[in-house]
Amino acid sequence: MLPIAERWFERRSIGADVTLITEPHVGALVRCNIWHVRGRDRDLVIDTGLGIASLRAAARDLFEKPLAAVATHTHMDHTGGMHEFDERWVHALEADVLTRGSDPIPLDARDIPEDLRDALAAIGYDLSGGMLTAVPYRDYDPRAHEPMAAPPTRRLVDGDIVDLGNRSFEVLHLPGHSPGSIGLWDAASRVLFSGDAIYDGPLLDELPGSDIPDYVATMKRLRELPVDVVHGGHEPSFGRERLVELCDAYLARRA
Repeated sequence: MLPIAERWFERRSIGADVTLITEPHVGALVRCNIWHVRGRDRDLVIDTGLGIASLRAAARDLFEKPLAAVATHTHMDHTGGMHEFDERWVHALEADVLTRGSDPIPLDARDIPEDLRDALAAIGYDLSGGMLTAVPYRDYDPRAHEPMAAPPTRRLVDGDIVDLGNRSFEVLHLPGHSPGSIGLWDAASRVLFSGDAIYDGPLLDELPGSDIPDYVATMKRLRELPVDVVHGGHEPSFGRERLVELCDAYLARRA
């Protein structure tokens, strides 16, 4: 029986305008980085975690301004809390998924197919104990968790601008991990929020909806981006040198 967590979310300030929120009792495979970005006129929350506990309630002190929740893609570990927000933005290619609720990810070890467990173990993810190391409250049942529908209020496409008043982000369509994967690129500060298009860990390109040729094109695009900092959908942030290394490693394997 899993222990009950004292608190479900942790947070850490990343400079003056960015806060990283994580779910520490979630395994690395589905422990999404949740980013809160402060702006003058509007704030963003980029991805929303599994939805096991209320993100909105846990971070209500951060979420005081008008706020938009942006899904970098619609895998459940990134969209579980989207239904809690009035403004829900996602790429047009995955809008229907968010509308009906993302496909569920099995959280209990008994529900994870053996072939999937073996494949993920081969790249460093041990799922023998399931996806969780604790539960948020006494009667929580991981086997009963279902993602909630969150119909989008804005359908994003490549080149759209997300304006916060004092800074803006360009939407980059970065398919490969999923059809509608996006990044948010702030050219002025040279910061990229990349979702699962790239992060410093094993990149998954054989999931349902993944496309390796698209991923190759995305990596070529990312390699040319003059970034200083990449805030990924998982794992720690990194700089341009590491971005190039990750892109080159993927291209050497797949291109």
